[in-house]
Amino acid sequence: MKVYGLLVDDKTRCIHYHTDKDIVALKFKCCNKYYPCFECHAACELHEPEVWSKNESDELAVLCGICKKEHTITEYIGTNHCLQCGSRFNERCEDHYHLYFDV
Repeated sequence: MKVYGLLVDDKTRCIHYHTDKDIVALKFKCCNKYYPCFECHAACELHEPEVWSKNESDELAVLCGICKKEHTITEYIGTNHCLQCGSRFNERCEDHYHLYFDV
């Protein structure tokens, strides 16, 4: 799975977010591309981002940077870890849900 943006490593960490728990890439509805964060999307795309609507919560739109498992939006919002490898995701990502999802 290709992840776009200003990447720091192969676990989807970028120049904006690169702690041990910053291991999630999010698929943007507008371009169907995975980016580590909204800032990387803004730096690399010329269009405005679109937010996934509530009725699209079963879309595979979240990628674990460790094992590369794709999660649905519901799975991601309902947990704070990868459902396949158990890696912990950054709990502070909740602060940015509104930039990606209509929650």
